[in-house]
Amino acid sequence: MNLQSVKQRFGIIGRSPLLERALNTAVRVASTDLSVLIQGESGVGKEVFSRIIHELSIRKHNNFIAINCGAIPPGTINSELFGHEKGSFTGAVNERKGYFETVNGGTIFLDEIGEMPLDTQSYLLRILESGEFLRVGSSKVLNTDVRVVAATNVNLEDKIHAGKFREDLYYRLNTVPIRVPALHERREDIYMLFRKFSGDFAEKYRSDSITLTPDAKLMIENYRWPGNIRELKNMVEQLSVLAEIKEIDVETLVDLVPHIKSRLLPSKGGEFNPSGESGYQEREILFKFLLEMKSDLSDVKSLIYELVRANDLTLPDISALKNMQGYSSDAVFRKVFDRNVNEVHDEDYPTYDNNRPIILSGKSGSGYNETEDVEEILSIEEMEKDMIKKALKKFNNRRKDAADELGISERTLYRKIKEYNIPD
Repeated sequence: MNLQSVKQRFGIIGRSPLLERALNTAVRVASTDLSVLIQGESGVGKEVFSRIIHELSIRKHNNFIAINCGAIPPGTINSELFGHEKGSFTGAVNERKGYFETVNGGTIFLDEIGEMPLDTQSYLLRILESGEFLRVGSSKVLNTDVRVVAATNVNLEDKIHAGKFREDLYYRLNTVPIRVPALHERREDIYMLFRKFSGDFAEKYRSDSITLTPDAKLMIENYRWPGNIRELKNMVEQLSVLAEIKEIDVETLVDLVPHIKSRLLPSKGGEFNPSGESGYQEREILFKFLLEMKSDLSDVKSLIYELVRANDLTLPDISALKNMQGYSSDAVFRKVFDRNVNEVHDEDYPTYDNNRPIILSGKSGSGYNETEDVEEILSIEEMEKDMIKKALKKFNNRRKDAADELGISERTLYRKIKEYNIPD
């Protein structure tokens, strides 16, 4: 079955190379009985991939069930999955079959597998290795033939290092990994999805579908979409209800969805690299660097004003500085600074009051030590390298956390570390 027919059958919209790679992997693994681990952010549609695997497999005529491991309390998850005997615990008034028993011959999709308790992980590992399990409160070994497809939106390797996930289970589940790309990694698909959702809403409620002006289209393509496809669909429905004019411009978009500016990334003329994520991710790193630089400049400004206030100095008139010919602003500032200090102290080596702060000390009556101008690093590559080093240092070389801090994928971070030869 080709990818286009798979997209049509399961209602998948998009032409992103990353999306098609994930779909191709799902189609190829479907005909086997191998365990599959689907990875991706919340809201990217991981359950759709599990259904593709089931519907294209030899188990398609048997049961399929999706279970959210994070939504089941730890005290009852063993009973839900493996069943229990009558009287095995308080409230067990009857025996009960678990999902692995009722879905025998079918497929179980275990979402948020990283939230599964450690003892339950041990039971799951036994099923994956031998097909055997025990009901809660029973000593009778039962058998099941179930294919397991697991999914997670967290880094399971970090969970392993923290002692919260079994390493042997991870490798057993991760026989065939599938990574579903986040929406911001599928920039070319965003407007296609927007049109699909607006058309569905208009058909359902018999209204006109909304459209976007070119600038508004560019804005939604620049937004990071932390909630992914789920967030995009909710926004389309909100705009469809609230917009008075069906062609939505930037002003209307920002007015109805104000938070869309909070994670909007800068672009140059609206030009993006449609073939990959690197240009987008690099702009995000640079944007974060500029924000940090702005914060540093504010701190320096506050420090200067505090020094001036504590030493009873005066700042030069800014308007006068602009009219000065032949002087840089910092040179004029130093002249005013020297004048202020010389007015306060008459001798070359004065005796200062202990309660008065000293910020400069001259070696002669003629002035102060000469300053050295340090060339500012303006290379974008150096800025990126510096930001990556800071993020890695902040999180003790935990690359997943560093990538989240920088707002990029682990794949991009690994490539940048290798490209800039950053040591571990």
